Amino acid sequence: MTPALNKPLPEIEAQATGGVKFTGNAFLGKSVVLYFYPKDNTPGCTTEAMQFRDRHKDFVKAGAVVFGVSRDNMASHDKFKQALELPFELIADTEEKLCHMFGVVKNKIMYGKKVKGIERSTFLISPTGILVGEWRGIKVAGHVDEVLKAVKGLKKEAA
Repeated sequence: MTPALNKPLPEIEAQATGGVKFTGNAFLGKSVVLYFYPKDNTPGCTTEAMQFRDRHKDFVKAGAVVFGVSRDNMASHDKFKQALELPFELIADTEEKLCHMFGVVKNKIMYGKKVKGIERSTFLISPTGILVGEWRGIKVAGHVDEVLKAVKGLKKEAA
């Protein structure tokens, strides 16, 4: 069941780096940015992670928690996080539960073959646990600034 805009998230639970357990209610009171990406240590995903890293203080200042999500395992995430000095946690969705819940698993053509892959997508959850924004099939350039602007908009509404 894909979460609907302006509705609460369904029950979810996932493990993230740093021993963090992500649930729909764990971060009430803060905005949550969930960005889904295809794979650790690939060019586009590395660029996107670095852009979220470089703007991380701005997200925190705006009252948001950022999580990267991919199908990579915890060991891969730990290396990726350490190599890029990421200040946020990465969710290891090895069973694709979150990927399917958010509808980001898509058929892609890679080297002439059909494969299932992750469509680069970002979701914004309000401090009250409501899905309030989604960006699907995004391009990395300029995306992080767009998400940050939406997070800042939520903070203004709450003030």
